[in-house]
Amino acid sequence: MNIPALYADLIQWIAGGTGMSDSILHVHAGMIVLFLARIVTRRSLSTPIPLAFVALAEAGNEILDRLHYGSWRWEDTSSDIVNTLFWPTVLFIGLRLRRPRDPAAVPAPETAE
Repeated sequence: MNIPALYADLIQWIAGGTGMSDSILHVHAGMIVLFLARIVTRRSLSTPIPLAFVALAEAGNEILDRLHYGSWRWEDTSSDIVNTLFWPTVLFIGLRLRRPRDPAAVPAPETAE
């Protein structure tokens, strides 16, 4: 069983079925992996854990591409990495830079009497 070839066929099938370009598929895949990692790990998107899952998934994708094509295709590989990691990284940084909420500033919920 040639796993890299099966993986490449799956990717081509997804691309053909959606009609999306490789770049857009990487953007969507990065966000899907990010949110699945958030759900599975129950870690906030402001922690590096969900972002690490995206980086690992992209590394796995590029390694399978390398095994399938027989060499690194650096132009394709570098654009795939940027497209996959850009928005998850922006989201992570934005959430890390936000101001912490002041619990005293949040109004208490009203109680029914």
